[in-house]
Amino acid sequence: MAPSPDREPPFTALGRTVVLVADAEAALAFYRDVLGFVVLHDQTADGYRYLHIGLPGPTGRPAAGIWLMPVTAAGERELIGRQCGGRPLLVLYTDDVGRTGAHLRAQGVRVWNERVGDEGRSLHFADLYGNVIVAAQPPGS
Repeated sequence: MAPSPDREPPFTALGRTVVLVADAEAALAFYRDVLGFVVLHDQTADGYRYLHIGLPGPTGRPAAGIWLMPVTAAGERELIGRQCGGRPLLVLYTDDVGRTGAHLRAQGVRVWNERVGDEGRSLHFADLYGNVIVAAQPPGS
C-alpha cells in the first residue's frame, strides 16, 4: 500500500540492519578492513556491546549501517551466516564491479555469480560467516 499523497511517510531513512556474528571483533575486521566500513557507534552497556558500522557517506545525516550483533542464545548460533536462508543479506553499490571483485579475491573472499546485463553488473560474495552479499554496479557508472 502506497502512502497517501497528502500524508508524509512515517520514516525518512534506513538506520541499521542486524548481522548476527559469533565474534564482533572478527566481523568488524572483515567489514572494516576488507569492505571499507567505518565504526559509527561502539559502546558497551550492561555487558553488551553496541557496535554499529556503516559506509562513509555524506555528512549531515546519520549513515545507514549494520549492527554487528553477537549471538547470546544457543538457538541464535545456528542462524549465523544463514539468517536470510541463503538469499542475499545486503546489496552494496560500487562504481566498478571488476575492481571490487579483484579486491575481494585478493583478500581471499569467495566471489561467484558475476553478471553483466541491462541493469548493470553484479557479483556475489560471502562474508566471513557465509552471508551472501551482492556488489552491484548500476548502469552508466
